[in-house]
Amino acid sequence: MCPSAPPERNGRQAPASPKQKFAIINKTTAQPNPSATNLSPDTNRTFNPRDPLENYSTRLMDTSPQSPPTKKRKMATSTSTAAAASSEQEQEHQFPLPPILTHPSAAPPTLITQGAEGRLYKTTFFSPDIPCALKYRPPKPYRHPILDARLTKARLAFEAKVLERCRREGVPVPAVYAQNAAAGWIAVEWIEGAPVRVKINEWLGQRPKNEEEEKAALEKDQGPLVELMKRIGSAIAGLHRTGVVHGDLTTSNMMLRPPPVKTTTTTEEGETNGVSSEEAQEKAKLLEGDVVIIDFGLANQSQSDEDRATDLYVLERAFASTHPRAENLFEHLLESYKQSFKKGASVLHKLEDVRMRGRKRSMIG
Repeated sequence: MCPSAPPERNGRQAPASPKQKFAIINKTTAQPNPSATNLSPDTNRTFNPRDPLENYSTRLMDTSPQSPPTKKRKMATSTSTAAAASSEQEQEHQFPLPPILTHPSAAPPTLITQGAEGRLYKTTFFSPDIPCALKYRPPKPYRHPILDARLTKARLAFEAKVLERCRREGVPVPAVYAQNAAAGWIAVEWIEGAPVRVKINEWLGQRPKNEEEEKAALEKDQGPLVELMKRIGSAIAGLHRTGVVHGDLTTSNMMLRPPPVKTTTTTEEGETNGVSSEEAQEKAKLLEGDVVIIDFGLANQSQSDEDRATDLYVLERAFASTHPRAENLFEHLLESYKQSFKKGASVLHKLEDVRMRGRKRSMIG
């Protein structure tokens, strides 16, 4: 029995005693809550979802242990992981194509090479019979996105500007077809032929491997290679005359475009166009063609003899390491550079200073 409430005093109800409070609380909790319709899984009593302790205990009881993965499930997981990895690897070599290359007449890009700064693709431009080289600079994850976007845009825009300037001045470089620096790509003319590095090594591979015999053979039959070195020197002179420094001159960044096919006439004695030996003619044709300078990703505009001499020094070191058997022929390149460029003498004089600094740096480390 619940004790009766104390009588009112002066129209007000007297405060309840501690026993009365306890009885009222028990009576309230014993009544069912009509708003609570959920039942706990272990009892038939109702519970309040708003109670955090009640809700937490219910979630723990509802959680059932998962069964261990079977072999089939493991195989399916490994297969899906491998498929995801391959798709991610394919996506690394793909990027949103520019609208020009999404035209039905354009061929799908073929990855030719991939370097530290970008990727080179071969595709077509507007028409299937117009091949072009597509250079794409992907985002660098190690750089801040805003800084990376600015650097990529500035470098591609400057590369296109340098190529257009060289074309106007008659320097043998690829023509610019289209470019979108913000998207990170530039489409230029596709140069047929092979790199100068490949042609020189192929020509040197036909020489005797004996040092004495090779030296005698080079002195006797070095005409085609000397002419090629002179053409390279003349092309670099035209580049420096324009006020452009390449920044990465190597025989790999020069293409040897084959000359147009000419019809030959053969006499009764077997001589072809005045050449008595077909083998000598084939060797001479190996180094024929126009030298085209490519890859202006590190180019810069400069009128300084110091920068021009550094450009030549980089080429000299690269030529000596790539073609050590023809290192002594580099002087023909410098002589042609001097004759083709008005300021060539002063640049070669500065080259001596650059060589001295390079030797000192290599000695000190």
